[in-house]
Amino acid sequence: MIDISDGKAIYKVIDSLRLEKGWTIYELAKKANVSPTTIYNWRDRGSSPTLALLDSLCTELGVTVVDVFMSKDELRELTGDKKELIVLWNTLSSEQRKSIINLMKSIRHEGK
Repeated sequence: MIDISDGKAIYKVIDSLRLEKGWTIYELAKKANVSPTTIYNWRDRGSSPTLALLDSLCTELGVTVVDVFMSKDELRELTGDKKELIVLWNTLSSEQRKSIINLMKSIRHEGK
């Protein structure tokens, strides 16, 4: 699994997917409705992309954010429940995701 703070590793995955499609960085940026400069800066500085940027790029590349961070072997190891959670998670708004995280934290603390 790729560390979410490893901007260079994340970029390598996205860049590989971009190259598979035969797109330039400019073409990917245009399709994802982001500035090419944003992608170039990410590449050159190695900083971690924002979730919004990553989500836009993944949508255009036909993959999920989870696909970027986990290898195919790791994805195969996911149980049905975990896969369902990921699918549902991807449909939630930012506020809904925060609520779910807070709920899970409170449930975890109740069990201690």
